[in-house]
Amino acid sequence: MKDILHKLLNKRGLTIDALDKEEKEQFNSWQATLTKDELSTEDIKDFCRRQLDLIEAKWSNLDLEQVKKAELIPYHTIYSLLLKVIDSPKEARDALEKNLTQLL
Repeated sequence: MKDILHKLLNKRGLTIDALDKEEKEQFNSWQATLTKDELSTEDIKDFCRRQLDLIEAKWSNLDLEQVKKAELIPYHTIYSLLLKVIDSPKEARDALEKNLTQLL
């Protein structure tokens, strides 16, 4: 499975060295995903955080058109919501512990 990414690059006439920084990060992320047997919740959270970082980096790029930046808003929203959903049981537990501690 790991070689599928290299095959894709070869098919498109590219090498890893030809990729820019963001593309290399994405390539490495995909490669790490393909080499794992199972994804953990932490893997999903890391992926979402990396995607949010990439989107925010694009937003800070002054050369990128406003229309292109606006197209990233739904993606940013989804990745943010996924992180909140994953962390919500922990936040609910923390809130409950805080309330119970106050009752002591």
